[in-house]
Amino acid sequence: MVHAETFSRPLSRNEVVGLIFRLTIFGAVTYFTIKWMVDAIDPTRKQKVEAQKQHQGLFQGVSSSHQMAKVLEFQLQHHSFRRNPRTDLLQNGLVGSPCSPRDSQESSPTPQAEKLMKQIGVKNVKLSEYEMSIAAHLVDPLNMHVTWSDIAGLDDVITDLKDTVILPIKKKHLFENSRLLQPPKGVLLYGPPGCGKTLIAKATAKEAGCRFINLQPSTLTDKWYGESQKLAAAVFSLAIKLQPSIIFIDEIDSFLRNRSSSDHEATAMMKAQFMSLWDGLDTDHSCQVIVMGATNRPQDLDSAIMRRMPTRFHINQPALKQREAILKLILKNENVDRHVDLLEVAQETDGFSGSDLKEMCRDAALLCVREYVNSTSEESHDEDEIRPVQQQDLHRAIEKMKKSKDAAFQNVLTHVCLD
Repeated sequence: MVHAETFSRPLSRNEVVGLIFRLTIFGAVTYFTIKWMVDAIDPTRKQKVEAQKQHQGLFQGVSSSHQMAKVLEFQLQHHSFRRNPRTDLLQNGLVGSPCSPRDSQESSPTPQAEKLMKQIGVKNVKLSEYEMSIAAHLVDPLNMHVTWSDIAGLDDVITDLKDTVILPIKKKHLFENSRLLQPPKGVLLYGPPGCGKTLIAKATAKEAGCRFINLQPSTLTDKWYGESQKLAAAVFSLAIKLQPSIIFIDEIDSFLRNRSSSDHEATAMMKAQFMSLWDGLDTDHSCQVIVMGATNRPQDLDSAIMRRMPTRFHINQPALKQREAILKLILKNENVDRHVDLLEVAQETDGFSGSDLKEMCRDAALLCVREYVNSTSEESHDEDEIRPVQQQDLHRAIEKMKKSKDAAFQNVLTHVCLD
């Protein structure tokens, strides 16, 4: 039995010192244990807090495209702490191994990235890891071999593009004092497939001298939470650094279709980030960045996207005169019989797109090649030249193309009936 005097007895000096020492050790162990657990859960907590303090008020007074690029670059560098390997970047040699949280703030360009920047005539431009992943889809206008002379039957569209898009970029001093005459920040090309929408976008970039970012929607998808928003920001920061530039999105309806409550959270956030940065282009009239989209389903586009694309061009299937002009362009440098009547061919190809006409002419030329190969294999005579394409070859190719188009149409109807 413990007596009450034991508890009422005052502690000696040695006991007090020992108790304080034990409490100090216990407190220190507890503190460092909790700190270790917090760091294990979120290794980048300190960097995030520091970056949050530094970027407060960063957007105040942002008025120029250069400042906007700096802001976007800061966001990419200071908020991208969770890195993950990207096999496509490793294959293209644009980045090395994944960065650690400490060295993610500085992204030193690899020799491949420096070579890419040198090829497009850009010097002293630092790119983040995300910007380098987007730069893999960059095309220099000097390396594009598509011009207006390669497009036939779309003279009205070409004239409008020259006046509304190309002229304000090439003659910037004539339009900089007028807000009404600024080039559009969004251009939509819509119409049936195979009518030359992508060719028009490339020719526009070529004629305007703009760097061409052929953006694939899959480029902006990432398995890590929040990475897609950073990639979307990198698209615009890279385009601003390399301006004048065109961001081209083929099949834009698959990327920016109508939003609904069933959309995944990450997809919805990425779309919102993309549209928010797109709006930022309108605040700076000196920024020469244009977003061009092509689609054959404009009805599936979100209404907010349609608002951001005020300049729209309908690229319809070619009419009779347009088909004749396209045929002349396709067969311009080919071995064609001088008695071929292209107007008659154009009359027989009603409903054909530009790509259909090209494939039809290719089939007609292959008939001549096949006939030459069969004749030289069966008869051992020396015939060095393939005969020119004749009217009957084009007729046979037209019939073949019509059968394939009818079969494809019947296939679509079958699927619709089954659904």
